[in-house]
Amino acid sequence: MSRISRRRFIRKAIIMGTAVTSFPMIMIPKARAAWARRTVVHPNVNNLRVVGITDPQMTRAIEPVSSWNRQNELVVTEAVWENMDRLASGLVETRNPDEAWRTIFIQPPRKAWSDTMVAIKTNNIAQQHTRSAVMAKITHTLTDTLGVKPVNIHIYDASHGYSMARYTPFAGLPEGCQIEDDWGGFTTPTAVPAPWKKTGGKSLCLKQLVDGSVDILINIALCKGHSSRFGGFTMTMKNHFGTFSPSPGHMGGSPDYLIAINQTPEILGAIDKQTGKVLYPRQQLCLIDALWASRGGPGGRPTNQPNFLAMGVMSPIVDYLVATRFRGEKLGWEPNMKATRRMLADFGYEESDLPAGGQIIEV
Repeated sequence: MSRISRRRFIRKAIIMGTAVTSFPMIMIPKARAAWARRTVVHPNVNNLRVVGITDPQMTRAIEPVSSWNRQNELVVTEAVWENMDRLASGLVETRNPDEAWRTIFIQPPRKAWSDTMVAIKTNNIAQQHTRSAVMAKITHTLTDTLGVKPVNIHIYDASHGYSMARYTPFAGLPEGCQIEDDWGGFTTPTAVPAPWKKTGGKSLCLKQLVDGSVDILINIALCKGHSSRFGGFTMTMKNHFGTFSPSPGHMGGSPDYLIAINQTPEILGAIDKQTGKVLYPRQQLCLIDALWASRGGPGGRPTNQPNFLAMGVMSPIVDYLVATRFRGEKLGWEPNMKATRRMLADFGYEESDLPAGGQIIEV
């Protein structure tokens, strides 16, 4: 999948019938468009490529069952930041980290980086949360490398983030970054496509994604266990049970809801009604923080300390590979494959489509 320049990307959008000058209007379409399976989500990065790194040097000692505060004390920030640069470079297949990050994060059409709004979805349920060094690296990349204003970076969990700023006060963020707690919660109804309710329906979502305020969405997930109906784990796809209301996801048809919300414009970006293609990608990075991980969950403290990070741009591919190759093969936590295979099939893929023989590419 070849990289395209921002100029070519904008020209392509114009050809597809999208007036770049009216881009904000795209984010609130009059008629809900369905994403066409197998179509490109991120135009600059191989959508099926997932990179990972295991490095014991990212922590100072092995304490698997530890509190979030203790984990932050053990994390070696410099090593985490260096490895995240390596992941970005490996994902884009370049040796230059700055070039890699500039390839991953696409500037919104007709907007300066200084005016770009970024939302970071973190998982704040129970006792396992994103480590500060991981969050700080992403936010500093946005501000220092790209030029995003700290005040335009919003960290949220609309479901469990109500006490985030108090109990998970991420350290090392650029001054002015907004820890939004639940960011107002689920207030705005929006269409959710099939397979949920067979033909789709409406669910409540975070207002800032429905109304198009957010330009770029970053998904930072953890590596925890969960119900077998979700595959036995919770990572990047289920992380959006804190973007959309989680209530329908705990009723009948919950796997369908999980698939469907991850195919919405709120997450993927504006979708062309005729072709089903994403016109401008909103969710531009999916990252799994598995410095610590747990076989069970979603509550409780971690059970293992793998010192592992993974990165990709397409959520179901990231989850499938980390669930099968990392949690399953490396840690021995075999997923429920019936549910896990849907993360490929419902997006139009088979394992034979994945690069590197269907493996996480170690960098």
